Amino acid sequence: MKSLIGTLICCLFFINSALAQAVGMADVMRSNGKIYVVVAVIAIIFIGLAIYLFRIDQRVKKLEE
Repeated sequence: MKSLIGTLICCLFFINSALAQAVGMADVMRSNGKIYVVVAVIAIIFIGLAIYLFRIDQRVKKLEE
């Protein structure tokens, strides 16, 4: 039980340090103006997935009839 608690505490410290580094990277990208490119690419990917899933749903409904 003590080793489990120790492992969880170590994991929390590692996660905290990883999140701190990610914020620094976001600040650099924001200052360079590249964060908008990243957001645009992610938005395009999500929109593409939504359209793809909508079209598959329509095809499945047509096949069920």
